[in-house]
Amino acid sequence: MTRPADLAALIGTEMGVSRWFEIDQARIDAFAEVTEDRQFIHVDPEAAKATPFGGTIAHGFLTLSLASAMTYDAVPPLDGVVMGVNYGFDKLRFLAPVPVGSRIRGRFRLLSAEDKGGGRWLLKHELTVEIEGSEKPALIAEWLGMQMVGG
Repeated sequence: MTRPADLAALIGTEMGVSRWFEIDQARIDAFAEVTEDRQFIHVDPEAAKATPFGGTIAHGFLTLSLASAMTYDAVPPLDGVVMGVNYGFDKLRFLAPVPVGSRIRGRFRLLSAEDKGGGRWLLKHELTVEIEGSEKPALIAEWLGMQMVGG
């Protein structure tokens, strides 16, 4: 847990790194069904072999959708937090495809912390989603989250 009073001193520091998440074809197919995005580069291994990717790749939004689970792993909540809500993104770039069979993880750095009053803290983290064995990340984002602290 992080005390709100300590946030200013943590700006610019790495808050944590998540566990690795396996991106297998079953996960990609399930995401395709839920989102109705069945583009062949995601769900047809044979057709995807003929593309520059050489096989299926994860949806960019599948990679992004794992950010919440990555946060739970990596970023300590504020002391007294009652709940946190996704507040959006200031910046989001998909930099490299995530091939089927890859593992990804999230790395978080605190960029800013703003006391919005009433126990609400607007936190901005830089999220870098790394692909195991790759120098280029899958994505980089500036992610906003509102944490509500009780008490």
